Amino acid sequence: MLFSIIKYMKKITVSTIILFFLNFEAIGHVQHYENYNYLEYELFRNNKSIGYHKYDFIRDGDNLSIVSEVSFKITKLGVDLYKYFAKSEENYEKGIFKSYFSKTKQNKKDRYVNIIFDTSDKYLKIDGSSYKGKADKEFIVGTWWNHEIVKAKAQISGISGRIIEQTVTFIGKEEVKIGDRTYKTLRFNFKSSDETLPDSKKLNTDIWYEENTYLWVKAAFDKTGYWEYRIKTYK
Repeated sequence: MLFSIIKYMKKITVSTIILFFLNFEAIGHVQHYENYNYLEYELFRNNKSIGYHKYDFIRDGDNLSIVSEVSFKITKLGVDLYKYFAKSEENYEKGIFKSYFSKTKQNKKDRYVNIIFDTSDKYLKIDGSSYKGKADKEFIVGTWWNHEIVKAKAQISGISGRIIEQTVTFIGKEEVKIGDRTYKTLRFNFKSSDETLPDSKKLNTDIWYEENTYLWVKAAFDKTGYWEYRIKTYK
């Protein structure tokens, strides 16, 4: 198998959780990715490779732009049943979020979101296909590469701007093997705080970050099939 998980810690103490989040706090914003220029993930559905997700980190002095591209399709008997393509750009200045823009095509449906940090009133301004309005500056765009998402009370959909209040649970430490490399990781579960949401709108995703670097290693969720993002290349 290309991928296996060996779980070696089922329970953690409260003190371990506190220490972990203190360590997360020590690495502010996006500086933990200062040594990376490119990330690529392979997308799987029901253990079948269907596409990719790429990130380019572009630096100019104190400015950082992360340009992302996602593409996948689901086929059956040679017929394309579902096609997805998205491009986005996320911008930071001195490690502080400034803006995010994305355009997505799901089959023939177009979706978008533009998010700007308004320094005058300290809110995020969202113009999206699902939501238009303001959001708390502490909310974070749901791009999983940024480990800061584990501390956020809510994430903003990077596809449509929808605000998703979340409950984050630290599951424990796991060893994750992808290809010929084994990563020592920290596993989290992200769930929608609102249990009254329809299942199609609920968040329920597991994300694995490398323990020492906080590199995003893997994500998985179960929705009309079992989906996985597995890290393929980084440099």
